[in-house]
Amino acid sequence: MVTRVRAWIRQRSGARVRSALAAAVVVAVVLGVAAAAFVFLYHRQLVRTVDAATTQRAQAVAAEVERGGPPAAALTPARSALAAVQIVDPGGAVVASSPTLAGQPPVSPLRAADGEVRHEDRRLGPGESGRYRIAAVGAATPAGTYTALAAESLGPTEDSVEDAAALLIIGYPLLVLVVAAATYVFVGRALAPVEAIRRKVAGITAARLAERVPVPEAQDEVARLATTMNMMLDRIESQVATQRRFVADAGHELRSPLATLRSGLEVLDARGARGRDAELVGMLRAETVRLGDLVDGLLLLARADERGIPHTAGDVDLDDLVTAERARLAAQHPALTVTADVVPVRVRGDAGQLARVLRNLADNAASHAASTVAMRLFPDGARAVVEVRDDGPGVPEAERERVFDRFVRLDESRGRASGGSGLGLAIVRELVTAHGGTVEVTAAPGGGALFRVTVPTPTD
Repeated sequence: MVTRVRAWIRQRSGARVRSALAAAVVVAVVLGVAAAAFVFLYHRQLVRTVDAATTQRAQAVAAEVERGGPPAAALTPARSALAAVQIVDPGGAVVASSPTLAGQPPVSPLRAADGEVRHEDRRLGPGESGRYRIAAVGAATPAGTYTALAAESLGPTEDSVEDAAALLIIGYPLLVLVVAAATYVFVGRALAPVEAIRRKVAGITAARLAERVPVPEAQDEVARLATTMNMMLDRIESQVATQRRFVADAGHELRSPLATLRSGLEVLDARGARGRDAELVGMLRAETVRLGDLVDGLLLLARADERGIPHTAGDVDLDDLVTAERARLAAQHPALTVTADVVPVRVRGDAGQLARVLRNLADNAASHAASTVAMRLFPDGARAVVEVRDDGPGVPEAERERVFDRFVRLDESRGRASGGSGLGLAIVRELVTAHGGTVEVTAAPGGGALFRVTVPTPTD
């Protein structure tokens, strides 16, 4: 379960998400350390302020005591002061105190020498929950060294620190979220040129090799990537163009010797070859036919790759083509049961090319059928649908797209024995696409393969 969760997270954590998370983590750590340091320094600064106030008050009281005034007189200003004050004699007894500490024992055991200043934190009494900051200052008199104790509550200081900490706690996750969201947006914008390159590359096919990916204006890594990809596409286009020219030139060059071979075999056949010679002539004629079909197919695909397949647009009665193809297939394969369920449909297209589509599909079905090939034609809205079904082994689902590739034979031994070149279905797809249609293969009811071709019908 944990492994699947990790795999799910990895699959959905792209560069934008990872960058946002990384920025959020870094900001969270840095902000946490900075917030802790701020709270610590802020608290220490406030305590220093309290220390200064209590020290100043204790020193003022100690100065009055050193001048010889009565201790009670030294505390007179304390009624309006923030700090509560006590004066402790050399014996440790309280001789004077602020009204708030009247009757209280010494608030601190601190005793200071003449002019010395000492500080501590202490709770005033067992029932007190707040802490006080106490300053002790020594005052030398003829009767000995008195100690002036000034105490000020740390409650306001702690309240101020708590308020600051609360604000930081509230703002902490908001700031982290803002940084994560901003990073996500900015990284997305930074990766927009990469996404544009990806979309462009996804649309480049063998028929659109002249297209190039957009190069961003900024001369950065993405721009260099786009430039490199365009250079790669230049090389691929050049190599593919060379290969296409080679195939086209080779096909044209093969036509002449093929025509010579056919003529020579026809002459031999006309002279009445007998026995093994007759069988050899028949076999060679069949091979020249196969080679001629292969050359024609290669030339057709080469033209399709280079500039598409041109065709003349005329009214074509598909029902006539299907009927003629059923008759041809039944005559060539008397061992097969060939049926056709035809509804008259007329389309716009090239009759020769559409007939070749039907012939290739019919020959493919016959080469794999066990006993039956069924053809069907019917209208479906604004499209004509042609189905060719056989009762053979069928096409595995994983191979149903690959069968339309060039030189693909799922059953190698039977394909070669039957003379198949592996170009028939590739030609079907090219011709159907040129007519604005589609072709697909599915499983036939009861087993076997079902090839379905759809071609648009005239709208008027």
